[in-house]
Amino acid sequence: MSRLIEALKKGHGEASDLIFNSLADEGQSDTPQPEPQAAPEPVAVALTVPPVEPAQFRQRPLDEVRCLSLRLSAMSPLLPFDSNQHRGASEQYRILRTKIVQHIRQPRMIVISSAGPGDGKSVTAINLAGALSLKAEANVLLMDGDFRRSSVAGLLGLPDTPGITEVLRGASSLEEGLIQIEQFPNLHVLPAGEHCKNPVELLDSAAWRSLCARLRESYKYIIVDSPPIAAVADYDLIQAACDAVIMVVRPDHTDRNLCFKALGSVPKDKLTGVVLNCVEHWFLDGAYHYGYSYHY
Repeated sequence: MSRLIEALKKGHGEASDLIFNSLADEGQSDTPQPEPQAAPEPVAVALTVPPVEPAQFRQRPLDEVRCLSLRLSAMSPLLPFDSNQHRGASEQYRILRTKIVQHIRQPRMIVISSAGPGDGKSVTAINLAGALSLKAEANVLLMDGDFRRSSVAGLLGLPDTPGITEVLRGASSLEEGLIQIEQFPNLHVLPAGEHCKNPVELLDSAAWRSLCARLRESYKYIIVDSPPIAAVADYDLIQAACDAVIMVVRPDHTDRNLCFKALGSVPKDKLTGVVLNCVEHWFLDGAYHYGYSYHY
C-alpha cells in the first residue's frame, strides 16, 4: 500500500480510481479461510487539479478574426513605410526593428511607455508593430493596454470595441476582439475596449495571465501600448507580464525629472532602450547625409 500511495503522490494531478476486487470461493474449496481482518484506515492523498483554461482564450481558426482596412490621412505619421514624406522616420523604425530582432535576449512581448502623456508612445508602438509585421515570417499583435486613455483604435480608424476589456470580462471571445489589418496582413490589433474606470482588477487576475499566455502561443511579437511609467498601477501589472520595456522620450516635451525617475523605476533586466521622438534635426544628418529626422 505504501508504494501505491507514493505512486499517487507522483501523479502530478492525474486522478486515479482505486478499484479493489475481493474474490471468494463461496464453498468451492475445503481449505479454511482466514478470518477477515479490519480494513486499514483511509489515507488522505492530495491531488492537484490543473486550472481550466477560460473558454474565450481557447484557440480558434484565424479566419474567424475580422479583417478591416486602415483609415489614415495622407499626412499621418502612422505606418509611414510607403511614404516618401516620412522616409527618414520609416528608416529609423526599421533600425529599431533590427535592434529588437537581433537583441541577445530575444524579447517577444514588449511594452512601449513614456514618462508622461504626449511623448508619442502610441505612435511609436503602432509604427514599431507595423515595421515588425513587414517581415514575411513575423506574426505581430499590437495591444492597446492604456485603458484609461486608449488611442490606438482611434488613431488607426478602427472600432474601439470589443477589445481587451470585454475579453477579460468574458463578454467576448479573443477572436471577436482581434482585428487583422488589410494593408498589413501580418499585423493584428487588439483594442483596449470599453472605457474602464479601474482596470487594475482586470489586470490583476488569472484571466489576464491566461490571455498573455494564449497570445504568446499565437504571435511572434506582441507590442503593448501601456500607460506612462509609474503613473498608475496598470503599468506595473502590464510590465510584469512582458519581456522588455522601451521608453519614448520627446526632447521638447518630456519633463527631465520625470524622465530620470521613470528610467530608474524600470527593472534593469527589462529596460531595452530609449526612443527619441520628434527629433527635427538629427545630429548625424551632416555627417552621413541620410536625413534621419522625425518631424511629425
